[in-house]
Amino acid sequence: MIRPARLVRNLNLSLLLACVFVIPTRAQTPVDPGQLPGGTSFYFFWHGTPSGEIRKNNSLYALWDDPEFASARTAWLESFVNEAKSEKASGKPQLSREELAQYATLLDNALLIGSIREPESAAAKRTSAGGKDLRAWNGMFFLYDRSGKEELLSKAVLRLRSEGADIPKLTDLTVAGVAALKIERKAGVTYWAEFGRYAVAAKEASVFEQIIQVVNGKSTEATLARAPGYLEAKPLLSGGVLEFFVAVPSLKEIAIDPAQAPPPARLFLNAIKLDSIHSLAGHVVLEGAKTHLEGAVLGDTTPGSLFDIWADGAANPASLPYVSPDTIYYSESQFNLPGIYQTLKRALTQGPNNTGQFFTTMESAAQTRLGMPLADALAVPTGEIAWLQTSPTFEDSEKLYIFGITNKPDALKLSRTTLGDRISSERNEGNTTYLKISLRGGQNSSGVAQWSFYHLAVTPSLLFGASKTETLRKYVNQPTAQDTPLARNILAVRAKYPQNLNGFSYFDFQKVDWPALQAKWIAEAKKSAEKAKSNDQAKTDKKLADWMSGVNPEVFPRHLHLMAGASWKDAKGVHFDEWLD
Repeated sequence: MIRPARLVRNLNLSLLLACVFVIPTRAQTPVDPGQLPGGTSFYFFWHGTPSGEIRKNNSLYALWDDPEFASARTAWLESFVNEAKSEKASGKPQLSREELAQYATLLDNALLIGSIREPESAAAKRTSAGGKDLRAWNGMFFLYDRSGKEELLSKAVLRLRSEGADIPKLTDLTVAGVAALKIERKAGVTYWAEFGRYAVAAKEASVFEQIIQVVNGKSTEATLARAPGYLEAKPLLSGGVLEFFVAVPSLKEIAIDPAQAPPPARLFLNAIKLDSIHSLAGHVVLEGAKTHLEGAVLGDTTPGSLFDIWADGAANPASLPYVSPDTIYYSESQFNLPGIYQTLKRALTQGPNNTGQFFTTMESAAQTRLGMPLADALAVPTGEIAWLQTSPTFEDSEKLYIFGITNKPDALKLSRTTLGDRISSERNEGNTTYLKISLRGGQNSSGVAQWSFYHLAVTPSLLFGASKTETLRKYVNQPTAQDTPLARNILAVRAKYPQNLNGFSYFDFQKVDWPALQAKWIAEAKKSAEKAKSNDQAKTDKKLADWMSGVNPEVFPRHLHLMAGASWKDAKGVHFDEWLD
């Protein structure tokens, strides 16, 4: 079931992110990310709030700016900001709506957040003779273009400083020729400077100095632009409204001296070949009405690497023909179960003897329980898992799961051995076997005590699951060679991607009954508040009910039409592509 709280939070988080991470045509970049220090482990970068036609034409912004969404937008933003405050600052006055609106304009300007890895030499200096870490490294930094926001930024910074539980110690100093401030609290130290167009903050003095030097064009450090992982990811970082880059650390960067690292950790990381993954990178682009996310996990996908956990994908997933004209949501994924198993086996059996023995014992126990070797059992599923929903109000009774299987006899054997006395009944109809499963209770010598049932249908190539047997029959008995507008549209969307996909999703917002769904979610939130075991949970559920009550449900189909996406693996890595219109 898609929980209202979860979907509402996700949708609104998407709206908030879209309204934050955007580029106006006038925006200036605070710094070229490629000029950051070569030791940058990650950065998250955007360029101010859009305006004019860019904002007007985008579906997400149209929803966010809709007057009928205003009360819900304001209420949610207030909750988002005020609930984020720490318990120690709970006695401070909350932001008013006017203050919130004022501070929100800080997001008009460009902002970059990132982190720099600790140099090995620095790490060695801050450890004791016994090797105990004296102080944890925090390489986070913050860079903001404060043009036109100088007074407002200063006001926001003063407010943040006043909300701490202790009075900070402030020390003036000069770093890289720039007047700066050292702010010391019990929780740690922060360095802050405002100069020219920029505001810079960091937790480490060395990181603070490096970022100031980058901003002033005086850095002597090797830059990120020369790092192999960044160069590999560069095509995914050019253009767009938002970009992000995460460098996956190698074993050498995890341990100061790999030769001295604990043997189990060294063997495990070598065995899973963590170094095969180089980076996670991507960007978001506004393409007229669409919001488009492109990204990838990049690295060496040669067989035997950590990339084995991702499937190669399929051109014609077995679940696709079951998409019907009334399908609202369809999602399909391909998992490489044998690859996951072999990766774990390789990692665990190359560890110390007791680790290898543990895995051998686990395999033996699994074989006894399943009635076949674990490797054979994992080969029974094809790795395909799909979800289908046809209810305009997301009723659980109309949600269907589809699992690909290689052969029916072994699938039934595994079902019987794993589910055991939870199987309430089993019957055959043609080439389909229906199983009724008790999710609670079981059968024993004293009798039967079962409730909360689920239903499975096992065919020669697929296993279907649903909360009602009527839903199973609807799909099992329907023709699988369909030619409907929806099926053709899904195929047209899939055709934009490579032939073999290991993931695909399609969500038609226009088929949702928004007024009925809103009423259902409000009722569920109120019911949850009444049964909540804590005041905090009850308060959260009540806020959710109030939030949804303030939304005109017609505003969603007015602006949101379709969401779709896919993922695939090739020689460069695993790619993902999502768009919302």
